[in-house]
Amino acid sequence: MTSYNIVKAHGGQLKMETKEGEGSEFIIQLPV
Repeated sequence: MTSYNIVKAHGGQLKMETKEGEGSEFIIQLPV
């Protein structure tokens, strides 16, 4: 099971933002 599937199964979202020269940021949002 991938990270995306685990987050999705819990009603959350997984996003990725990339900034050139700075790297990538992974954002995991889960409902409380």
